[in-house]
Amino acid sequence: MKKNYLFVMRQLPHVSSHVQETLDQILTTAAFDQSVSILFLDDGVFQLKAGQNPDAMVLKNTAAMYLALDIYDVKNLYVEAESLSDRGLTEDQLILPARIIGRERVNELIRQHDVVIPD
Repeated sequence: MKKNYLFVMRQLPHVSSHVQETLDQILTTAAFDQSVSILFLDDGVFQLKAGQNPDAMVLKNTAAMYLALDIYDVKNLYVEAESLSDRGLTEDQLILPARIIGRERVNELIRQHDVVIPD
């Protein structure tokens, strides 16, 4: 039975392996033909920021992993507008196209999914 999954990403990239592990979960879920969406909140918006250089952190380049989402048919990416603006980022600085939604729509988005996986 196909379910709608929402992964909520709130953590900074390249701080630990947590983001990598969550991305692995996302790709695995999508590989099993489940509907996957991702919501970026708070510091999680930095995960989509262009021009990151994780080499000094000895971690995988998660930005490159995000580019693989399309191969797995993960196309529903959402970014909370307030998180983006609070961190001085704009939509054109993101490595992937995402739907920018207001904070007031986050709960509605969550309710549209069968399974919500916070990070």
